[in-house]
Amino acid sequence: MNRLELIRALPKAELHVHIEGTFEPELMFEIAQRNQIDIPYKSVEEVKQAYNFHNLQSFLDIYYAGANVLVLEQDFYDLAWAYFEKCHADHVTHTEMFFDPQTHTDRGVAFATVLNGLQRACDDAKAKFGISSHLIMCFLRHLSEEAAFNTLEQALPFKDQIIAVGLDSSEVGHPPAKFERVFAKAREVGFLVVAHAGEEGPAEYVWQALDLLKVNRIDHGVRSEEDPELMQRLIREKMPLTVCPLSNLKLCVVDDMAQHNIRRLLQKGVHVTVNSDDPSYFGGYMNDNFIAIAEALDLSNDELKHLAKNSFEASFISEAEKQKWTQQIDALV
Repeated sequence: MNRLELIRALPKAELHVHIEGTFEPELMFEIAQRNQIDIPYKSVEEVKQAYNFHNLQSFLDIYYAGANVLVLEQDFYDLAWAYFEKCHADHVTHTEMFFDPQTHTDRGVAFATVLNGLQRACDDAKAKFGISSHLIMCFLRHLSEEAAFNTLEQALPFKDQIIAVGLDSSEVGHPPAKFERVFAKAREVGFLVVAHAGEEGPAEYVWQALDLLKVNRIDHGVRSEEDPELMQRLIREKMPLTVCPLSNLKLCVVDDMAQHNIRRLLQKGVHVTVNSDDPSYFGGYMNDNFIAIAEALDLSNDELKHLAKNSFEASFISEAEKQKWTQQIDALV
């Protein structure tokens, strides 16, 4: 089959997607009207115009404004369900979704409201589409260590529904070291851990995520290439990087997709995966990201299959499940 057919046919796991970043303008406008919440846009078209931003911080400003319309359990369900429909269309058979409780609890929305809505959508996606999923709770790194500890405490009663904790939001000026004690506590109570590092922040942040937070995966990590010693370590330890190509382009981490380093990283033996990050804001879901790099970097079918297999190997599913999906990918010709 040709490259496009293969991308559509490949089973895939998505390991780096912010559920709040899947908020399409139409749904945002619909929920805002339903909840009678004023947003500074008069139409869906105006919301779409607002999605034009120039860097991580300007994106985050819009991202948090949009999240303000999410108030009720049904809102979080609708948000997640819309994402699962995209997964089904793109043959994403497993997803590990980030959610940002502080974005909501700081507005007075109960932790349980957020989690129950998301979990119900996860359960329905499994029943209707056969898509498995895990939830990863992220701390907002621009907030304090104390705020992260408070969020960790709030999560403990729901521990069986949350597989891992992560670290996201504004990277520059907020190194992983800031949350070393929080992550130690999270590991102590049994959470797996991941962290955004090496996107806008330097390779040094990747070292901190590895050595201080003791992460199971690095989210982004594309600037690791700037440090040869770090690259050797990532390859040696088979440390996954959850790379988000369209996000990197939109946020000017790269100026042109043809300059993206994901193929180089793959060829050097780094355990890279493809993901959509905040797809409604960055111009595409999973298959859009695969197509973008396949065309810009002239990826072979074998390389595309390698990326898909990496996604399952780097996931938090069982070894039996990983083997099942790997075999299905190998069977595609």
